Amino acid sequence: MRTEQLVSTFVEYFEELGHRLITGSTLLPPPGDPVLFTTSGMHPLTPYLEGSPHPLGKRLVNVQRCLRTTDLEEVGDATHLTVFEMLGTWSLGDYGGPLSLGWGFGLLTEGLGIDPGRLHATVFAGDAHCEADQASLDLWQDRGVPVELTVEDNWWSNGPVGPCGPDSEIFLWSGDGPPESTPTRDDRWVEVWNHVMMRHRRLDDGSLVPLPQRNIDTGLGLERLASLLQGKSSVFECDLFDPWRRLVPPLWRLDEPSLRLVCDHLRSAVVILGDGVRPASTGRGYVLRRLVRRVLTVLWREDPSYSLGDLPDDLVRDTLDHFRQDRSPGDVRHVLRDEEQRFRRLMERGRQVLARPRFRGRLSEEDLHYLHDTHGLPRDLVTSLRRG
Repeated sequence: MRTEQLVSTFVEYFEELGHRLITGSTLLPPPGDPVLFTTSGMHPLTPYLEGSPHPLGKRLVNVQRCLRTTDLEEVGDATHLTVFEMLGTWSLGDYGGPLSLGWGFGLLTEGLGIDPGRLHATVFAGDAHCEADQASLDLWQDRGVPVELTVEDNWWSNGPVGPCGPDSEIFLWSGDGPPESTPTRDDRWVEVWNHVMMRHRRLDDGSLVPLPQRNIDTGLGLERLASLLQGKSSVFECDLFDPWRRLVPPLWRLDEPSLRLVCDHLRSAVVILGDGVRPASTGRGYVLRRLVRRVLTVLWREDPSYSLGDLPDDLVRDTLDHFRQDRSPGDVRHVLRDEEQRFRRLMERGRQVLARPRFRGRLSEEDLHYLHDTHGLPRDLVTSLRRG
């Protein structure tokens, strides 16, 4: 099953269950949200999760593109991407957790044809602040799905204060042989779908109070599930990355870890540019700049002549089309090329500065602050130049 078919199957399944499709899925969060980018499907829905009526009703479904910088160091493994898509459903004070989990089980096993024997669930075990999630445990036991009880791994929150609640996560076995062990003990169990029973608000003192309404917020990672359904060993081998794996290796000779990082970061940069962000020294623009510079650092380590100007229009267009972004591939490539030239000049200046006697030994915090404030050399760039 290709990803487009997976998306349509998901959306149509929940539309038949009375969910209305939310359109628009920009990476930019709504005004007033303190995060730089949308990191989950719930960000645009925060006011409605807290009680405001949604214009489309109480049952919602969408496809939300997300960006997480917290996983940058993990990008390149089998499951992590910087920009990814989350298939989501919501109940805004309507149905409860067992119904949501039952529908999820039905979609995975009947709609997508997954063998129930390859599934495992985790459920909140309870703690001093909140009782165990017995209803979810009963649902999974009734379906014959093995369950592991945890505390921290099955409590969802959006930060130290705010909406939160127990969750039940669904895992799919990715190993070659029969399933074994449990999700917390064997990383061959891959988390694909999280169902959050968002019932509480955590206050500054750590206490919990009930939300005005009990909500369900679910998120299913599109690329993760697609790679598993397609029998691939990583998200970088699912059909969404076919154009990247076909067109990038002839341009730049890279080993597999470097290829994954370059494809992920460049793809993410294209999507960020497609949402209207431009490189800058702070905020969203700096996230974009950092991604581009990480790509260039990897490329130039292999061959200083490698250039983003070689990136094919067709590859950029394919990514923009997939994320439904109305942006010119030529404009995206122009910005990437300008940023490359800026970084090359900065690298040359950085090498000259670091060649001075003062900076040949171990660098102090004062040195690092001086290099940043006076010469515009960020800590990570200084570290990279010193390694080179």
